[in-house]
Amino acid sequence: MDFPDQPVLVEVWRSGFPESAHRGSLVVLDADGAVTHAVGTVDRATLPRSSNKPVQATALLAAGWTPRTTQELAIGAGSHTGEPGHVELALAMLAAVGLTEDDLGCPPALPSDERERATWLVEGRAPRRAAMNCSGKHAAMLSACVAAGWPTQGYLDPAHPLQQAVEARLGEAGREPVSAVVVDGCGAPQHALSVTALARGVLSLVQAPEGSRDRSVADAMRAHPWLVAGTGRDDTLLMGAVPDLLVKGGADGVHVAALPGRGAVALKLEDGGDRGRMPALSAGLRRLGVPEADLAPFAVTPVSGGDGTVGEVRPAAVLG
Repeated sequence: MDFPDQPVLVEVWRSGFPESAHRGSLVVLDADGAVTHAVGTVDRATLPRSSNKPVQATALLAAGWTPRTTQELAIGAGSHTGEPGHVELALAMLAAVGLTEDDLGCPPALPSDERERATWLVEGRAPRRAAMNCSGKHAAMLSACVAAGWPTQGYLDPAHPLQQAVEARLGEAGREPVSAVVVDGCGAPQHALSVTALARGVLSLVQAPEGSRDRSVADAMRAHPWLVAGTGRDDTLLMGAVPDLLVKGGADGVHVAALPGRGAVALKLEDGGDRGRMPALSAGLRRLGVPEADLAPFAVTPVSGGDGTVGEVRPAAVLG
């Protein structure tokens, strides 16, 4: 699908030659949720994918889910890599409400962590639902159903009370109605919102009062970034580098970040690529006053050639 109306956000240079470019949209909000910088069609509906998870988690809490630890809350809003601690925590969440791995509606998968995936392949281990990157979210959804007295069978149906509550919450937090509901890669409903609505929703969590339901999601994710993403993942590293920052990536080139008292950034790369996301997000975070030293490892992505670095992926001039 071509989006010629979208500007170039990120450029790829190899040995001084302009190799490719990534088009998309990016919005920056201030702490009050007002747009301070916009590039591209930031009001057009897109699919935030897993970037919706932090706000989704607030709907699960409102339904009655009471995580036993902040670790459970973090993985419930995360996209893990299937490392042992991730799998064990998802299974423990299910056991706590009398369910098993068979109750998960996400598909079986191998771990996405490269080292753990290699171990599974060498050992001949089969894909498991608990190793799928969204199993924490699914375990949290099932826990919310048990707490609310809703059926666990059919919990992924858009008409299920849980999914109706999630859809309503996403629209409320983003101050924009959900414009479409499709099926995400994990089998759960996926709700279309603009990048501006995505940014507003996640900003509302970090700006929420201490001790509130919304703030508890932000606090848990920031306290346990490894459970939100995994070893070596961008979200894990970026939250470790920038104090108080909440970050959540999504498939197909989506990312959102928010800082209390500063604002939020959300972006969508139309080609769904990954390597341009951190340079674009870093450019947006600079507009929120994040020090360049904190963002240096993420602001430019090296391009390899032979045994060395021959180029870079960097923000286009339009991002400033």
